[in-house]
Amino acid sequence: MAVLTLALYNTYDVKRLHEAHLRAIARAAPIAYAYDFHLALVGFPLEGKPKEVAEEVSSHTTIGEGGRYLLELAEGNRFHLLDFPRKGFPPQFGTPVATTRKPSDEKEITPIELAERHLRGESFLLLIGLGRHGLPKEIFKLARYHMDVTGKRVSLETCTAIGAIAVRIATYREALKWRSGKRTSRG
Repeated sequence: MAVLTLALYNTYDVKRLHEAHLRAIARAAPIAYAYDFHLALVGFPLEGKPKEVAEEVSSHTTIGEGGRYLLELAEGNRFHLLDFPRKGFPPQFGTPVATTRKPSDEKEITPIELAERHLRGESFLLLIGLGRHGLPKEIFKLARYHMDVTGKRVSLETCTAIGAIAVRIATYREALKWRSGKRTSRG
């Protein structure tokens, strides 16, 4: 089964967990849950199994009904903890896509192209830089595709981008299903 994963790539602090880490996780979890995405944390200073981490993070937030959606993701095997990639990301997450307002011409994929390919069975790992400078240059090289969610090269704050990416792709998926006659419970 093809999956879409929102992957928060830590560029804050790899040694110590900060409030910014916790807020980003707490804000991303309800979005991932609501729009049928997985949620992955890349390079976060967290230890334990995903369910244990979800329980710990949930105890520090009121967002998403006190962390309920993060726990739901973990219980459904949709919450993942990944190390920084040395030679690439685990293949079960699919094709890495760097989200950016500055996609390179030769690697650019649009949100509708991504949604179409997902409906045909492809999985994608959507990498979102968490920190002032976004994704590191090596991730842009490693990613097979680059995607600008706005289509207008507009810079978005991280949590705004998380929501925009999920909603835009989910909307395209639903519209494409509707157009093909495969209506869903949401439409």
